[in-house]
Amino acid sequence: MKIAILQFPGTNCEYDTQHAFASLGAETQIVWHKAESLPSDTNLLVIAGGFSYGDYLRSGAIAKFSPVMKAVKEYAYKGGNILGICNGFQVLTEAGLLPGALKRNSGLHFISKHHTLKVENSDNIFLKKLQTGDIVNIPIAHHDGNYFIDEAGLADLKANNQILLRYTDKEGNIKNPNGSVSSIAGVCNKSKNIFGLMPHPERAMELILGSDDGIKMLEGFLTS
Repeated sequence: MKIAILQFPGTNCEYDTQHAFASLGAETQIVWHKAESLPSDTNLLVIAGGFSYGDYLRSGAIAKFSPVMKAVKEYAYKGGNILGICNGFQVLTEAGLLPGALKRNSGLHFISKHHTLKVENSDNIFLKKLQTGDIVNIPIAHHDGNYFIDEAGLADLKANNQILLRYTDKEGNIKNPNGSVSSIAGVCNKSKNIFGLMPHPERAMELILGSDDGIKMLEGFLTS
């Protein structure tokens, strides 16, 4: 299993992501944003979290113009699996590869803490090691994690089972930390090969760090 991990100026989670997948037995390669192609044997492309280009203009708004994004789009359109985590999610929405947009948290503050999530749909490669309705404890760390989509777009997400995760409490009741529409924490595209979420599963790989619920989330990509 070969995982390619994108790195932009300002990315700061690429090595956490590399460590997480390597701990699961995957081969990893970090790809600089000026690359014009992806490794030919890539099985999964991950756009890691951080602050690409310092989050100038909007989070992910400049990264979508990086040279590597042409190859990313070609990989996506050919059905390649892509996972965007935090800033990676923002990049994917800015690039038009995922629906919706990420805007400033409703409280206007950076949030960094563990937060429980409810799995809304597990009929996809990303969450297939989990069950719909499962509750997982995954760290969040963002300033612009407020997911927005209009009513028509939200109805489309629901109709196609594209809502992956919602922010909840430990009992599965809605507990929204950032103002996201319908408390959405993660979505996928209609073809279910492109996934984005604001929480950081790569930071939930060891109980000593607060949770190992990220293992089952990432393992899905390795058991296809």
